[in-house]
Amino acid sequence: MEDKDKLIQKLKNYEQEHLDLDQILIQLQEKHTVDFLQIQRLKKRKLVLKDKIIEIRNKIEPDIIA
Repeated sequence: MEDKDKLIQKLKNYEQEHLDLDQILIQLQEKHTVDFLQIQRLKKRKLVLKDKIIEIRNKIEPDIIA
């Protein structure tokens, strides 16, 4: 059960970071920032987080096909 609790905590952390990155990207785009490299890095990090979130969700509740 401890492993599941750790996974749930990781999931919450990743989801929060994903939301934070989303807000940062919105702010950067509203300011019409020209630092495309920074925006690109943030979007890449956001995609990595999304993959980790999906992976952890699948570990917590595997998709069972009947």
